[in-house]
Amino acid sequence: MSARNRELFGLIPASLLVTGGFTAVLLTRVSNVHNVTLTYGAIFLGCCLFAHLFIRWRLPNADPYLFPLTAVLASIGLVELYRIEESFAIKQAGWFALGIVFFCLTIVFLRDYRVLERYRYTIAAGSIGLLLLPRLAGQATNGAYLAIHIGSFSFQPAEFAKIGVIIFLASYLRDVREVLVQGRLPRISLKHMGPLLVIWGASMVMLIFIRDLGSSLMFFGGFLALLYVATGRLSLVAAGAGMFYLGAWFLTNHISHVHSRVEIWQHPFQPDLVEGKGYQIAQGLFAQADGGLLGSGFSQSLLYLPGGHSILPAPHTDLIYAVIVNELGLFGAVALLLTYLLFVRRGFKAALVSGDGFGKLLAAGLTAVFALQVFVIVGGVTKVIPLTGVTLPFISYGGSSIIANFVLLALLLIVSDAGRQRPELRGGVVP
Repeated sequence: MSARNRELFGLIPASLLVTGGFTAVLLTRVSNVHNVTLTYGAIFLGCCLFAHLFIRWRLPNADPYLFPLTAVLASIGLVELYRIEESFAIKQAGWFALGIVFFCLTIVFLRDYRVLERYRYTIAAGSIGLLLLPRLAGQATNGAYLAIHIGSFSFQPAEFAKIGVIIFLASYLRDVREVLVQGRLPRISLKHMGPLLVIWGASMVMLIFIRDLGSSLMFFGGFLALLYVATGRLSLVAAGAGMFYLGAWFLTNHISHVHSRVEIWQHPFQPDLVEGKGYQIAQGLFAQADGGLLGSGFSQSLLYLPGGHSILPAPHTDLIYAVIVNELGLFGAVALLLTYLLFVRRGFKAALVSGDGFGKLLAAGLTAVFALQVFVIVGGVTKVIPLTGVTLPFISYGGSSIIANFVLLALLLIVSDAGRQRPELRGGVVP
């Protein structure tokens, strides 16, 4: 079976999941299920088929599993959002369709991803501007400056900035790699290690200025992953991790917002701590424990009390993973995480098959940032790390996240298609 046919058949489980999930939710609300559930599945399958035909036309050699895995994740998100509130699912479906449009536009206008190297400093400057924009023109949400609000419309610039930062770092590290790997000890100089200091400083600024611990960890972690892929030097990664740890430790003890976040993480069950803000983490942990092995079933978890009081704060964004664990249980949570791991594996596979250094670093960096984003939000909900406001890719409610991750997916497929056209250049070493 050809790669594109495997991709086509991989879309069937996602469509069945949408149909079955909407049916399960409707069965808890009405006595009989009408044909609307089949309509939901058909519309979702139609959108996926359009994207599949576009990939078949423009990227015939691209990885055949990345898009079906994306469809599975998106279908889980749509079902859970429909279960939480129907209006969320309707809006998310619109964002999903718009994300496919941006996905196709990225492939059309960026057929050769290497053109991005010419504009790396412009892209870097634009990305830093996007990161600072919420503090300059936005309002704080739960103490952090994450979004720009224009009427009923909101926009999270960090979702797009992560792509721009990775493009810049992939291009820069490709140029300085030879200098960094010469000799037994890495050559440390201000000229060549400037980006390390800049990214470290930007991560610290995000902790202070934007108050966004999750994005800070995600950006710097993505940089360290790229640094290791480019150089193979664990010493550089250890130095960078040490710098981040020292900076985070200092800011935790001197910046009140960061300090309160850490205190809430360490003691979420103390109601008098930081005005009871540990309630969110505590309720998320209770919800996950209540799911058991098999879960309570779709639409069976208790999210709101009569009168609209929320038992589980922000179930459609920050704590949607807790809702999934509650309703699908440990088995469902493991299946979800395995889907993400398969996506990450295919992303790194795209890096391996790439024939040039920039493409290899670009695919590896985008995949690393994607994986770190999943870790940051799942780790926050499960109390592994402090809870932050990043989204669960393709599942959490939000247009910025959906569109940005579809652009990320398009870039991975473009790199994969280019690499598979020239199999003789495949390998794990950055040229």
